Amino acid sequence: MSSPNNEQRKTKAATLSQSQKAAEFLLSLAVGPVLFGILAAESVFSWLQDAGINSEEVFRGERLPVLHVPESGSEQ
Repeated sequence: MSSPNNEQRKTKAATLSQSQKAAEFLLSLAVGPVLFGILAAESVFSWLQDAGINSEEVFRGERLPVLHVPESGSEQ
């Protein structure tokens, strides 16, 4: 003869096991897109950094004044 508490514990354990399996399944489905998002973000940030460096090279001497620096060995 089984007590009502014992039956209740079994059904509760089965429900927890099923919900745990469902949570693990959903977590495993979410891992792929998260990893892809991290790799995509890293790629975009790298591209933006390269674009910034290249644009800096394009405008390197564009707006700087020309400085006439006298030679240090000649005296006036």
